[in-house]
Amino acid sequence: MSEFLFLAHRVPFPPNRGDKIRAHHLLKKLAQLAPVHAGCFAESDEDRAGEGELSALCASHCIVNRTKPLVLAGAEAVLSGKPVSLTAFNSQRLEKWVRDKIAERPISIIVIFSGQMGQYVPEAFGGRVVIDLCDVDSAKFEGYAETGERVWLNAREGRLLAREEARLAERADATILISENEAALFRSRLEAPQRTNVQVIGNGIDAGFFDPSTTKPHSDLEMQSGPHFVFTGQMDYAPNVTAVEWTAHNFMPQIRERFSHAQFHIVGRNPAKAVRALDGVNGTKVWGEVPDVRPFLAAAACVVAPLQIARGVQNKVLEAMAMERPVMLTPEAATGIDAVDGEHWLLCAADGHAMCKRMAALLADESRATKIGEAARRFVLANHAWDAMLAPLDSLVRNREARNAA
Repeated sequence: MSEFLFLAHRVPFPPNRGDKIRAHHLLKKLAQLAPVHAGCFAESDEDRAGEGELSALCASHCIVNRTKPLVLAGAEAVLSGKPVSLTAFNSQRLEKWVRDKIAERPISIIVIFSGQMGQYVPEAFGGRVVIDLCDVDSAKFEGYAETGERVWLNAREGRLLAREEARLAERADATILISENEAALFRSRLEAPQRTNVQVIGNGIDAGFFDPSTTKPHSDLEMQSGPHFVFTGQMDYAPNVTAVEWTAHNFMPQIRERFSHAQFHIVGRNPAKAVRALDGVNGTKVWGEVPDVRPFLAAAACVVAPLQIARGVQNKVLEAMAMERPVMLTPEAATGIDAVDGEHWLLCAADGHAMCKRMAALLADESRATKIGEAARRFVLANHAWDAMLAPLDSLVRNREARNAA
């Protein structure tokens, strides 16, 4: 009987951030199809605490603690001519475990989650290889460089990652991206797209968990007059940091001219120094990590996602929609979600005046806000349930169709 090898850059338990949520559901689906052997990295006690669940789901597993300092990873990258993203996740222990597992078990399929892990596919492996890149990481680093952020480092990372992504796409039997936009962008960056099989599997949502009927609004927010605007996410992630800084400094002053008690709540783990500095600025409160984001979403007059750099499908947007909250977002944050402006959400460029005007109109019409929230939940139930999203996975991991089928 065929068995799977699954390699991910983070332990997919607990599924409490975007990449871990996707990896979690991907691994669960694979485990329904065949025995799975999982190799991944742990960065925190929380990651390591997920070992029990990983062990229960998989036939065997290997968790490597990722302790390499970024400075060391950077030095190795410069000396080797590789992207930092690869050297930061390079482990001789995991490399040996992969070789041994392939030698010991009838591994016929390797499934890679995130491009950093493609380095562990042995050149001599003759089975099927499926790589879920999620989004085009190289383009993200190029975007950082274009905005003036560590220009040389990010430009180098983008350039070298683009080469690695192209290599992986030619090596793999199928390469998965998270949206049609990301897939089109990826193909456009390949010298020989005809030699690759690029497919799309979108992000899903657990609408049973993100259910407004089972969640009470956060009591602290309910006791204050508001309106309350909420942003959720990993708060040391650069695009999220930029988004909340923009909101606090460009949106909140204008909206507070009309609604003097308006508050902006930043909810998410590991807030960077720049995020922590926003606490108290223009009605902003930084909560950091919380046990459950749902009460904050339930208490929000509107969830905001004014991302200016974004790759792939934003889980934060799907979660808010599932909670029947109106969402105001930028086109960058809307990628991969085919909802309709004015019906399922409010789409607006990162323009403080324009966003304030649309938000004021929404707050003045409570029934319209309710209708948008209800339509948002119906939309994600119909289009972003995990079972529906992962339905193509079985054929991708088993089907040996021509590599240029896409």
